[in-house]
Amino acid sequence: MSVQNILLSGVVGSTAYGLAHAGSDVDRLGLFAAPTEELHGLHPPKESHVGTAPDRTLHEAAKWCRLALGGNPTVTELVWLPDELYDVRAPLGDELVGIRTTFLSARRVRDAYLGYATQQFRRLLGRGDGSFSADTRKRTAKHARHLKRLCGQGYELYTTGQLSIRVDDPESFHRFGEQVADDPETALPLLRRYETAFEEARSVLPEQPDERAADAWLRRVRRHFYTPEPSS
Repeated sequence: MSVQNILLSGVVGSTAYGLAHAGSDVDRLGLFAAPTEELHGLHPPKESHVGTAPDRTLHEAAKWCRLALGGNPTVTELVWLPDELYDVRAPLGDELVGIRTTFLSARRVRDAYLGYATQQFRRLLGRGDGSFSADTRKRTAKHARHLKRLCGQGYELYTTGQLSIRVDDPESFHRFGEQVADDPETALPLLRRYETAFEEARSVLPEQPDERAADAWLRRVRRHFYTPEPSS
């Protein structure tokens, strides 16, 4: 996958969380800037590129901003990675990391993280009647680990305005995954506990994100990558 003008890219997923095991894929996420001139025509450029070898997803800058402003956990983690996990960090990408807190809002963080965690729980319940393959068991355990991670990370972001990517106790996540693989219903108390915790907590985040900061950054990106076509 050849994409120009990559502003920020890094290792995400299980490797970043400290939950990878032998044979785990290494996932990368990033964002790029489309040439500004290409945005004005009838056929705008693709907003996302997904490739393999390596596994990497790249979102165009405007799409990344929209997703981040909506509280999307997957794109949000890109600007909270430890420094050593970035493989591309251009000056405009560094600026984005610098304004990362302006994308946050209490309601959207709560709804997005709890919503994703609930999706994971539904996947657990939909695994079948219990007579499933070893591969299905692995996927079930993985969904359970992500449910636990999303709850913890979302609550941290909601109550402190900070996001820790690497989990504190990876072994507890693996144990939880195996327990849930035996009986998916055992994940429900954790989900309910975090639903209550969010309800009772007072968030440090504003009710709305600061879209002005995102808009100003995106306009700087557009100016930087604007090359007018020569006159005919």
